[in-house]
Amino acid sequence: MGALAVCPEAARVGLGRWTVGILAACSALSVANVYYAQPLLNAISQDLDIGPALAGGVISATQLGCALALCFIVPLGDMLDRARLLRLQLCLLLPTLAAVALAKSAPGLLIAMAAVGLLGTAMTQGLIGYSAAMASPEERGRIVGAVQGGVVIGLLLARSVAGVVSDLGGWRAVYLASAGATLLMLALLSRLLRPLAPVDRGMRYRQLLLSMLVLLRDEPVLRSRGMLGLLMFAALGVFWSAMALPLSGPPFAYSQTEIGAFGLVGMAGALAAARAGHLTDQGKGQRVTLAALLCLLLCWAMLAGIGRMGVFIAGIVLLDLGGQAIHVVNQGMILTSRPDAQSRLLACYMLFYSVGSGIGAISSTMVYARVGWNGVCWLGAAISGSALLFWWRGAPRRGMRADGG
Repeated sequence: MGALAVCPEAARVGLGRWTVGILAACSALSVANVYYAQPLLNAISQDLDIGPALAGGVISATQLGCALALCFIVPLGDMLDRARLLRLQLCLLLPTLAAVALAKSAPGLLIAMAAVGLLGTAMTQGLIGYSAAMASPEERGRIVGAVQGGVVIGLLLARSVAGVVSDLGGWRAVYLASAGATLLMLALLSRLLRPLAPVDRGMRYRQLLLSMLVLLRDEPVLRSRGMLGLLMFAALGVFWSAMALPLSGPPFAYSQTEIGAFGLVGMAGALAAARAGHLTDQGKGQRVTLAALLCLLLCWAMLAGIGRMGVFIAGIVLLDLGGQAIHVVNQGMILTSRPDAQSRLLACYMLFYSVGSGIGAISSTMVYARVGWNGVCWLGAAISGSALLFWWRGAPRRGMRADGG
């Protein structure tokens, strides 16, 4: 087992630009599996003859799988060889995607979609954790930012790609194509991934899970950056959950395809992710956080002007730039705080993300139903302002270095 250890010099050589690019691309393909179903619900419900309510359960099943992955699978990266774990997950993902494509009943589809959510999330977070563990400390932020940029691209392109492939070959073709992409990933990563020793081979699985509660209790960086992430993702959830409501009605009456195209504007966040990680490596994480929080706050004045489409689009760019920059700085600071527990730290942090996204989604639709789009923007501004106030008053002083994390 000792042969699995990787020295810092080897890690530095093993994460060149080409390697990081492949890891980012694989992260994009992995996370896309979680979101392919969203534009396909109508086609799925017609094909399997299920009602709209049960079709919506496809998304719920996928998200359940995501939550289970964060709680029970992602932490395994601290107990097992990450490279071997990623290969195993890919081997399991192949038949799971085939099961979705060949599903003949609603129960079978829901079970398979939950497994897709579990394995897709585990793969995505596992690739980020592997990248962070293999990177040298002085380049960890840049590399995590680059791989996170791949996640952003995969998330945003998933809906568009699913729509195009479905139009050409039906909804089942989307998952068959994804299975083919997974087979390609397996071939690439089997050659690329280098053995990486677990940080604690003697830890039992129960101890591993309980230690996540200990990390939440003992790590101030995780708590403060996790709370900041919760508020940031809540703000993003407010916008993306309610955006389609005014755009689909008068005077716009945009189609689902046209509304979905607004998501591509958010690809600017991939650029912010890479740059924010580089600046974090230079010890400027707190300055990036302040700039990103100001972007997150100011964008709502632009988003409120939905009648002026150029201003509205600029507001989306500012929102996603700020959100992704904060996300990458958070990850860089958290992963640096305890290099021996990176997988568990990622899992804990992404649970903050899940809670924040859920709060934003629920609250935005409720506010829109009562007071319309301006109320949604006020809600987003209030959450963003709370994030700025939280960071200003507490986060820099809670056990973090003056300007690096």
